[in-house]
Amino acid sequence: MVASKTSIVRNIICIPILLLLISMVVSCESEDKKDTTPPGELTITSTEATYGGAIISYTLPNDDDILFVRADYTNGKGEAVFRTVSKHVNQIEVSGFVVEEDVTISLTVVDENQNKSKSVEHEIRPLQSFIYLVQESVEIVPDLGGVQVSWENIEEKTVFIYLHIADGDEEELRILSSSNATENIFVRGLEAKELGFSTKVEDFDGNITSLIDEGYFTPLFEEKINKDTWTLVSNLSIDGNAYEGATVNFWDDVVDTFETDSDNSYFIINRNDNGGVLRWPLDIVIDLNKKVKINRFKVWQRAFWYDGPGDQPYYYQSENLRSFDLFVSMDKSEWALLGSFQIEEPTNGDISQPLLDEAVAGHNFNLDAISPEFRYLKFSITSNFGSDSFCHGSEISLFGIDNL
Repeated sequence: MVASKTSIVRNIICIPILLLLISMVVSCESEDKKDTTPPGELTITSTEATYGGAIISYTLPNDDDILFVRADYTNGKGEAVFRTVSKHVNQIEVSGFVVEEDVTISLTVVDENQNKSKSVEHEIRPLQSFIYLVQESVEIVPDLGGVQVSWENIEEKTVFIYLHIADGDEEELRILSSSNATENIFVRGLEAKELGFSTKVEDFDGNITSLIDEGYFTPLFEEKINKDTWTLVSNLSIDGNAYEGATVNFWDDVVDTFETDSDNSYFIINRNDNGGVLRWPLDIVIDLNKKVKINRFKVWQRAFWYDGPGDQPYYYQSENLRSFDLFVSMDKSEWALLGSFQIEEPTNGDISQPLLDEAVAGHNFNLDAISPEFRYLKFSITSNFGSDSFCHGSEISLFGIDNL
């Protein structure tokens, strides 16, 4: 017997209705079985005051479904905030306070079903915020072309040092930041004249000290090291004289440009002139024929692109130098490493305008400290942008104190 069209449609409609009813029953049963019992309260065992906060230790109740502990309180700026920690630890740190005064913390246990225990109110008395200790420890020392700013941070939490630099009626602001226990940051680009310095310190929660006068300091005069006396130490150096390139072009004070090949001011290291392979590092050793100290230097890439796009420079292409170490010496025997440096690589091959601008101006590298006195410089290239046949570079300039 063949079912009628009407009965078929009726059956089709009934099936989803039946499934919906079953789903509702299951859902109701699930709701009935959901745990709605709040966990027990935690028990405070100890409190340790910190600079601008406190560490509260506790024991958890015996509930087996605890998820986390939450602390609610009002910070030093009058804002309602909270902190949470996993059930696997037995203490929670609260912070963001400024002065030494009593503060109430509300501690709650939360389980896996978001049930909350009865809150435990606990009073703490933080020590004065560590930002005042940081500010008291700030020291400013004149440096080449700027100043060194150092401080101590006993809490090892992020601080922001607002350094106000006054030159008569003009004022410049530099913002320094660190979470290190001790920090020393070089502030560069200042003229060698008396400048006024003042500071204020801010923590990550936005608490901030008053502006404090640090005094007047005169940055040391920074000059470009004259290159007229520089010569190549050929027996310690790679051969960079391939084609139109010459190793000595690296310090001829002519920076290669991409618009024309008339300057051709760069070295070309060819593997065929150096044993058939680029054996990194590729060393260029220079005798300055005088004693100097430096605090920074600049390096330029080759710019002109033979048979390349007429409107694009050769910057960041495979044969240009990329990373290098800088060594100095007084005798060509004992070498001191000033640092390892690298030119930033374009992301996914995309050479942005800021990267192009940097290449044109020269890649500036600051040393961590003023170098020792030296006569010999070793520029040790450790990689290029990809070529296994050639390595190019246009110019190097040093900045510091000349003719010691």
